[in-house]
Amino acid sequence: MTIYADSSFFVSLHLIDRYSPEAWDRMSRRPAVWISALNRAEFTHAVFQHVFWRKATVSEAENAIAGLDRDCRAGVWREAGFPDLAFMRSSDLARRYGPALGVRTLDSLHVACALELKAERFWTFDERQARLAEAVGLNTSL
Repeated sequence: MTIYADSSFFVSLHLIDRYSPEAWDRMSRRPAVWISALNRAEFTHAVFQHVFWRKATVSEAENAIAGLDRDCRAGVWREAGFPDLAFMRSSDLARRYGPALGVRTLDSLHVACALELKAERFWTFDERQARLAEAVGLNTSL
């Protein structure tokens, strides 16, 4: 089974938040989870937003990034290139679902990547993103 996880999932694994126990539980099953350059870029921004909001220190943010890097080197994640058609599919998702779901660009880009990579599951802690994933037929559960 292949899984596409958005950045909220990776953040919950590396900075403690209310979703961390669920993220850790899901990873305890050792699933095959895709990670792309989009995930890594958004992860870095999200981690440093925690610093801005004073929910984490710079040191904790750097440790979180180092942890993700270690996981990548250890093969915890399945490295995936950014799919060529993800931007086109993202635009299509915006037209089809934006009016009803209020999806943001990154929401639709993550879902588009999951679709293009033919992921069997989509893991996110972002409710709006989960609604979009479910609307296009992606399974968001374990």
